[in-house]
Amino acid sequence: MKKILFLFLILCISGIIYPSGKDVSKNIKKPLKVIKNTAGSIILDNSYNSKGQNFRERFIIIHYTALDKNRSLEVLTTQEVSSHFLISDVESDPVYALVDESRRAWHAGVSEWKTSKNLNDSSIGIEIVNPGYITQGEFIPYKEFQIEKLAVLLKYLSEKYEIHPTNILGHSDIAPQRKQDPGPLMPWKELYTKYNIGMWYDDNTKEMFKNEYSSIFPTLSVSDIQKELKKFGYAIDVTNQWDKQTQNVIKAFQYHFRPEIFDGKMDLETFSILKALNEKYK
Repeated sequence: MKKILFLFLILCISGIIYPSGKDVSKNIKKPLKVIKNTAGSIILDNSYNSKGQNFRERFIIIHYTALDKNRSLEVLTTQEVSSHFLISDVESDPVYALVDESRRAWHAGVSEWKTSKNLNDSSIGIEIVNPGYITQGEFIPYKEFQIEKLAVLLKYLSEKYEIHPTNILGHSDIAPQRKQDPGPLMPWKELYTKYNIGMWYDDNTKEMFKNEYSSIFPTLSVSDIQKELKKFGYAIDVTNQWDKQTQNVIKAFQYHFRPEIFDGKMDLETFSILKALNEKYK
């Protein structure tokens, strides 16, 4: 009994419960924080919260490691490259959190999407243990459980940081001149249709554009095509030439949205998909 009375008096003195029994804890201000160092000391009051703010994390970039699990962990934790998360190729493994979400990981390198550059500053990187490809154009499939774990992680991150579907991308999307991961076997369509993650085009809209451009597609200039790719988000110079940079961007686009054919050539089907995406996400 004495212990109960003593605890009650402590709560009354602290201001959490008054003798009337009324809980006033909701009225208590957030505690002040004191910063003290060799320059002196200040008091921080965090009871006011500014409306003008947003998250640093604006993009999610997906990669494959092109290494086995042990080597992936070694490289991502000891060298000048890193990612926030690593999804193993062993089903019983957890998802490895290697860099705190609030800190910058070194996974994107020289990169660009729409008006954003150097996406290390504004993105979360997810690496998946996967060999990549055996020979040029022959890629290794992801394991089903890896995609399931990826979907959970993408849902969590995109909801937590309010990341727009158009900002969930592959490394090849943001660096098409030098990267091809996560490759054409990343099931972007499945992520969209099954989990409502990321981008995909509407078939009816694609067919509409296919009919509209069926006769005039051969007359389009290279500049017209480059401008459509640029409008969607890819970093591409409008040169009106079928140059290497244009082929690489088309191939990156095909990896993501037309994985059956990724030859870097713009045909009516690929162009209609591009137009449908620009219509949907304009």
